[in-house]
Amino acid sequence: MNKEKFKNLVDKCINFQIESVAKWHLKEEDINVFEIRDNLSLENIVKREHLCNFKLWHVEDRARRIDVDDSVIAQCKRDIDKLNQCRNDWIEKIDLWIMHNILPFLPSVKYKVYNTETIGSVLDRLSILSLKIYHMNEQLFRTDVDDKHIINCKRKLNILKEQHKDLKNSLFYLIDEYFSGKKVPKVYFQFKMYNDPSLNPELYNKK
Repeated sequence: MNKEKFKNLVDKCINFQIESVAKWHLKEEDINVFEIRDNLSLENIVKREHLCNFKLWHVEDRARRIDVDDSVIAQCKRDIDKLNQCRNDWIEKIDLWIMHNILPFLPSVKYKVYNTETIGSVLDRLSILSLKIYHMNEQLFRTDVDDKHIINCKRKLNILKEQHKDLKNSLFYLIDEYFSGKKVPKVYFQFKMYNDPSLNPELYNKK
């Protein structure tokens, strides 16, 4: 896969993130995000990672309620932990896909230089920004708030859109660096210890 084809593919994924937020608020995608599968296309991996963030957003909102029983908040916390782990798994899958499908087409280099963020982690941040943009824009149509609230949200919305644009441009610049041999992609595994019963002392000591 050459650079332009890969850029077009990544651009398609980013556009999907933006478009799907509005679509999923009407009808959420019926996908089991916890079924971590191999041999998926990049678009399908990005879709599942983005859906994790979509679900997380609304569980995080629900967890801030103070008018519900503590058991509801406790369940929210468990759902958040599970979705966060799933989200990280899909980020790693994005980077593994790149290693398998893009690395073979990159120039060989004598000295390997890595970026502070992987493409997977950047796509995750763009996913979250697309959610922020949607929900901040939603605030502009509320009828139960004053003009000050609307003006403040408009200002924040413009900043979020600028941040999204900057991050997207930085991602494409990183792709240029990969294909020019200035930097090399790599997978950074999270190894979330608190979710592993064999690594979290609060869990394995219970035995």
